[in-house]
Amino acid sequence: MSEIQGNPLARKFTVLSLIKFAFPSMVMMLFMGFYTIVDTIFVARFVDTNALSSINIVCPIINLIVGLGTMLATGGSAVVAKKMGNGKAEEARSNFTLIIVTGAAIGLIITVVGLIFSDEIIWGLGASEILFPYCRDYLTVQLIFVVGNIMQVLYQNLFVTAGKPTLGLVLAVLAGIANIVLDYVFIVLLQMGIQGAAIGTGVGYTIPTLIGTIFFLTGKSELHFCMPKMDVSVLLKSCSNGASEMVSQCSIAVTTFLFNATMMRLLGEDGVAAITVVIYSQFLLTTLYIGFSMGTAPVISYNFGSGSVKQLKKTVHTCLCFIAGISIFVFLFSLFGGENIARIFAENNQNVFEITKTGFSIFSFSFLFSGCNIFASALFTALSNGKVSATISFLRTFGFITIFLLALPKFLKVTGIWLAIPVAELLTFMLTVYLILKYRKHYGYL
Repeated sequence: MSEIQGNPLARKFTVLSLIKFAFPSMVMMLFMGFYTIVDTIFVARFVDTNALSSINIVCPIINLIVGLGTMLATGGSAVVAKKMGNGKAEEARSNFTLIIVTGAAIGLIITVVGLIFSDEIIWGLGASEILFPYCRDYLTVQLIFVVGNIMQVLYQNLFVTAGKPTLGLVLAVLAGIANIVLDYVFIVLLQMGIQGAAIGTGVGYTIPTLIGTIFFLTGKSELHFCMPKMDVSVLLKSCSNGASEMVSQCSIAVTTFLFNATMMRLLGEDGVAAITVVIYSQFLLTTLYIGFSMGTAPVISYNFGSGSVKQLKKTVHTCLCFIAGISIFVFLFSLFGGENIARIFAENNQNVFEITKTGFSIFSFSFLFSGCNIFASALFTALSNGKVSATISFLRTFGFITIFLLALPKFLKVTGIWLAIPVAELLTFMLTVYLILKYRKHYGYL
C-alpha cells in the first residue's frame, strides 16, 4: 500500500486543486486542437480550398485510427487507475504494458492494410476526380504514421493516470510547435502542398511517442513498463470501458462522410471546404471539454475504486459546475467569432467564406449542450459503465445526427445540414440529465 499512498490521485482534491490537476490536460488538448487546425489553415491559404476539402474526405479514416487509440487509452486508463486505487500496483503495470503493446500492433496492421487498399478507400469515401490526387497524397503519409498516432493518444491519457499530466502537456506543446514549423517549411518554403501538411502532422505524432516510450522505460514513475502478462480479459475490459470513445470516433467518421456527401451534392467542393472549416473548428473548441474530462477521469476512477464516496461526490459536483461555465463561454466565442474564423480559412474564396459564416451562426448553439454530454460520457467510462457511456456517445455523434442529417436537408437544404448537430446535442443533453439523475444513488456522485 505504500506505493499507492504516494499516488497523486489519492489526495483529497479541492475545487482549485482539481482544476489545477486537469489544467495540463485541457491545455494539452487545446494545443493539440490548435496545431491540428493549423494544418488546415496552411492548406487553405497556401495550397487551395480543394486541398482543404480533400482533408475532410479522408478524415473518416483518421477518425477510426484515433478511435482505436482512444478506446484503448480511456478504457485502459480506467482499468489501470482502478487497480492502482485497489492497491494492485504490480498488476496495474502489467496491464498498462499490455495495452501499449497491443496499440502498437494494431497500428502496424492498419498501416499495411491501408497502404495496399488506399485508392479503393479514397474512391469509397466519395472523392471527386478533382480531389482524388490531394486525398492520395495526404492519406498515404498519414497511414505511414499510424503507430505514432495511436501511441501518442495512449500516452496522453496514461500520463495522467501515472500522475504526470504536466509531462503530457509539455510533449503536446513540443509536438505542436514542431508541426507548425514543419507546416511552414514543407508547405510554404518547399511547396510540398498537402503532402507537406501530412508529414508535419506525422512528426507531431512521433515526438510524444518516442519521449513517452523512453519515460515509461526508465521506471521513474509508479506506472512503467514491465514484462506483461497476456490477459485477454484486460483487453476486452479496456475495449468495453472505452467503447463509447470508439463509438464516438466511428460515428464521427460516418457523419463526416454524410456531411461531405450532402455538401458535395448541394454545393460542390466549396461546400465540402466550408463544412471542413466548421468541423475542425468544432474540434478545437470542444478540446476544453475533452481535456477537462480526460484530466478528471482518473481521479473519478480512483475515488470510485477506493470507495471514497465523499470525495467522488465533491469531484463530480465541481466538474459539472465547471463544464456549465465553459459551455457558455465557448458558445459565445463561437457565435460572435465565427465570421473571423471563416475569414482565416477562406480569405481567398468568397463563396466558401459566405457558406462558412452562415454555418457558424447556426452551428454555435451546439456548444451549449455538447460539454455536458462529453463529460457525462467520460464520467460513466471512469465508473466502468461502458454501456451508458457508449449510449450517450452514440446518440450525440451518430444516432441523432444521422437522422437529422438525412431528414432536414430535404426540407431546409443547406440550413438543415447546419441544424443537424445542434438539435442532436440538445436531445442528447436531455437524455444525459436523465441518466445522471438515474444513477446518482447507485454511484453516490450526487
